[in-house]
Amino acid sequence: MQQLGGKVAVVTGGASGIGYAMASAFRREGMSVALGDVQEEALAEAVERLRAEEGDGDVIGVATDVSDRESVLALRDESLEVLGGAHVVCNNAGVAAGGLLWETTARDWEWILGVNLMGVVHGIQAFVPGFVEQGEGYVVNTASMAGVTSAPFMGPYNATKHAVVTISETLYAELQLVGGAVGVSVLCPGWVKTQIATSERNRPEDLRDQHPNAIEQVDDATPSVLQGLIDGGLDAGEVAQLVVDGVRDGQFYLFTHDEWTPMIEARTTRLLAAENPWVGPPPGVPAEDVPSPVEADA
Repeated sequence: MQQLGGKVAVVTGGASGIGYAMASAFRREGMSVALGDVQEEALAEAVERLRAEEGDGDVIGVATDVSDRESVLALRDESLEVLGGAHVVCNNAGVAAGGLLWETTARDWEWILGVNLMGVVHGIQAFVPGFVEQGEGYVVNTASMAGVTSAPFMGPYNATKHAVVTISETLYAELQLVGGAVGVSVLCPGWVKTQIATSERNRPEDLRDQHPNAIEQVDDATPSVLQGLIDGGLDAGEVAQLVVDGVRDGQFYLFTHDEWTPMIEARTTRLLAAENPWVGPPPGVPAEDVPSPVEADA
């Protein structure tokens, strides 16, 4: 999609982090922007900040729970009615919880699957039919490096992000088969300065558990180590510019950290050789900060 000015971008999880940065970058390209987010107060503040920034096009905010299909449809309808259309949708909202797989609960899974996986599905089903009908559109699905690797202590998160990658690949193929007028990118960031580590603040009351964070049961220091990695991560604005360039150039895979490419290569090599999975800490976490693994190949 070479021409972005005068068009409309819709971004979920748009009140903060990568979502807000994408909205800001799209607006600098002359686009109107619809932000969807479950945090209503933060959403209102984000809309005001965006309107105060330099850039063309209007900005609206719509309270949106991406795990609820009707809520995403309402976001679409508000974008069409108020902004006059929709041309780019960024299915970006995401949450995270960690720990040992056997310590995670049904509520953990329901929450993470609802936002990270079904939020993308709902976004595709809400916007793609209109894109196909109008003969123009672009879908950006936010996955993660966790969608192309399988680090420990991130089971539910890994599962959703792997799903987002394959859904995006499938969507790309299907759209090509019906004419190719709609583009697709899948964003796979590494550590980025966002509020993902505090996403528990947005967990619905009926999906909360009374157990401590399972990753704290593994090692009391690990949460602070992970937060440090996030705080030292890539600026969200850099990721947003990568997305804008990807939409304009039609680039499917959007990777933010070239230094993590060897992890993808290693996983692919082991897969093709039918070797057992790699065992080790999440990227950037010192091995001494997690339990010593039993080497799976031994």
